[in-house]
Amino acid sequence: MVAKIATGEVEDNATPDDKAHHSAGGKKGGAARAATLTAEQRSEIARKAAAKRWSR
Repeated sequence: MVAKIATGEVEDNATPDDKAHHSAGGKKGGAARAATLTAEQRSEIARKAAAKRWSR
């Protein structure tokens, strides 16, 4: 679908409300994932993220 929108075959008729609806799912997913992780798992994820940021 994205390719068809990019090439002009179809129009993107999504309204701002549609886009807000989709982003709400991502916000819920992140909170749900964080709720299931242990403190040790969260710490390991943060450690890896910091290492990636500082390795550039």
